[in-house]
Amino acid sequence: MLSTMTHGIGWFEIGTDAPETTQRFYGTVFGWTFAVDGNAGAPYHIVSTPAPDSVKGGVLTTGGRIPNYATVCIQVRDVAATCVSVREAGGTVLIPATTAGDGLVWAHLADPDGNRIGVYSPAPGLDT
Repeated sequence: MLSTMTHGIGWFEIGTDAPETTQRFYGTVFGWTFAVDGNAGAPYHIVSTPAPDSVKGGVLTTGGRIPNYATVCIQVRDVAATCVSVREAGGTVLIPATTAGDGLVWAHLADPDGNRIGVYSPAPGLDT
């Protein structure tokens, strides 16, 4: 059964090599708060916004390994198959399908114009 969020924007992510500065900025300007996600397998902070129905998100500490970015993440049924579809449609797979410690599968992609997007499938039994 497909989740009601499948193919919808279900997450956003900000990748940064300066997570403290990023969190201070968004906390000061928008009132966001941040909590460490111990299941992510990498330095990751879950974002809470003051808006109860807001799209959820996170801040990834990149360590300077990739350029800083901000992107929306689209929930899909099959991340690997979506990567194939992206290539066939003229896009690029930037980070291939990757499974997080909690079972969530994700990838970073670029559309034909180079705009970065993320896709993910929740861990089995979860609907985010």
